[in-house]
Amino acid sequence: MLAVGPPVRAAIVESIPEHRRRPMDRTQHRMSDPRRRDDARGQSLVEFSLVLIPLLLILLGIIQMGFVFNAQVTITNAAREGARAATIYAYSLDGAQPGPPACNTTTRTTNDACRNAYALFFAQQAFGSLSSTSPQFVTTGTWTQSGFDPTTTCTSGSTCATTYTNGDVVVRYTVPANVADSDPRTGERVTVQITYHQDLFVPLISTFLPHDSNGRLAQGATVTMVIN
Repeated sequence: MLAVGPPVRAAIVESIPEHRRRPMDRTQHRMSDPRRRDDARGQSLVEFSLVLIPLLLILLGIIQMGFVFNAQVTITNAAREGARAATIYAYSLDGAQPGPPACNTTTRTTNDACRNAYALFFAQQAFGSLSSTSPQFVTTGTWTQSGFDPTTTCTSGSTCATTYTNGDVVVRYTVPANVADSDPRTGERVTVQITYHQDLFVPLISTFLPHDSNGRLAQGATVTMVIN
């Protein structure tokens, strides 16, 4: 006879799923780490500095070239005003001229000196915001004559040129071959040349542009007109 024991009961074990972080949870965990935040900020500062330095150099270069362009336009206009003043200068042998600038004219040579002074005076009046004094614009107060001797008469059919230099301004009178030389210089050409020394305050720009020992860029303008 078989012995009957207690009934066997099956044990049911429920599977509990393991908790996993969602992607948002992992992101929040990383961002909550103070060291990671400091690393991100440091990286941003380095990147910003690497971009800022070239941008500042470009900006300063644009400003510097703006000053150079403004100076070139201004001295070109100044040379034009100086040449215009020389063309309309009234030749006189009456002595004292009231000006401005005041001068004494009794000969062709003194009239040339007075005409030169007119050209320089009105050129400087057109400098505007530019400096019309040393070291940007140098004048010595004395005109140095070279070339054809103005006390003589140019031979008919020849081209003669007399040049007067006063620091950074040059005035040249040219007698064309088809124009008869005369004391009032009517029909002759007058050329006014101005040199301006522009300061270069951006080291990078001064490296690529020609400059003197003082770090200044020499800019020139030349205008030629016919004397009335």
